[in-house]
Amino acid sequence: MKKWAVALAAVALLFSGCSKEKVKEPVKKEKVVEKVVEKEAEKPEFPYYFPLTGVGSQTSTEERAIAVMVNNHPKARPQSGLNKADIVYEVLAEGDITRFLAVFQSEKPANIGPVRSARDYYIELAKGLDALYVAHGWSEEAKQMLEGNYVDNINGMVYDGTLFQRSSARKAPHNSYITYENILKGAEQKNYSMEKSPPSFTFLSEEDRKNITGNEANSVKVSYSSGGISDSLYQYDSALGKYKRFSGGEQTVDLDSNEPVLLDNILIIEAIHNVIDSVGRRDIDLTSGGKGYLIQMGKESEVEWANRNGRIVPMKNGEEVPFVQGRTWVNVVPANPGLQSSVSFNMQ
Repeated sequence: MKKWAVALAAVALLFSGCSKEKVKEPVKKEKVVEKVVEKEAEKPEFPYYFPLTGVGSQTSTEERAIAVMVNNHPKARPQSGLNKADIVYEVLAEGDITRFLAVFQSEKPANIGPVRSARDYYIELAKGLDALYVAHGWSEEAKQMLEGNYVDNINGMVYDGTLFQRSSARKAPHNSYITYENILKGAEQKNYSMEKSPPSFTFLSEEDRKNITGNEANSVKVSYSSGGISDSLYQYDSALGKYKRFSGGEQTVDLDSNEPVLLDNILIIEAIHNVIDSVGRRDIDLTSGGKGYLIQMGKESEVEWANRNGRIVPMKNGEEVPFVQGRTWVNVVPANPGLQSSVSFNMQ
């Protein structure tokens, strides 16, 4: 009898122990899960962000920007490298032909060009981003600035046939190219530091970009002259959430890879232009500020623009307006005739 009692007591204790474990186990697991979720919520998605695009990175983004003068004559299209640029400034160079200042920092295209000559206002834009400035040739004002070391620079007038190479597929002056590798070689030869990253623009969070408001801007045309040689068209692709660019009726793509230029921000500003010679070169005021349009996610809003330590930024109510994370294109049009005459939205 005693043996049966002892056995029954042992079985009772065994079941009692199992029951207690089953009650406690889920409680412990819930607490662990809660702590893990809290930790993940606090952890940022990326430890680093590229200053000119706002795009996250798992590795350090401390690297100097490179600003290259790129030809936009019809004979220079399609160009090489523009699809990798963080930001492109498009401004009239001479006559009714624009030229691009393509700024690279987050990505490094193998080949860039055709490279064209410098102008003083492009140099100022490069300096505002503390970028290494790359051009082939110069206007008289630009030559004085570059030879006076106003900015760190590499010029094809000095390195034609060495760092810069001529393409046999095109005729001068539309055939000068430079590789990213050769830019870095030139910087090393001239003892330029390539470590310091450019000052950062401000960017919307992923959540805030969903709340962008404004007038519909599914297509945008920017005109520089009645001849239309430098006119550009932007079309919004809602599936991509980006703008495609067209020039001369052709989509802007990379010459080497055929990859399209896709944009997240288009900033169109008006600035005072004064013609200074018979060729049609200009003095352009990129310091005083003025009116502009900021186009993002299929919407446009009127803004003011300001020069903040050499950076052109959109402003509203005295505050800098954030860009959408990604690539930006800045069109600078003459204040005479101004934005109303130079920009058209949603053409049929």
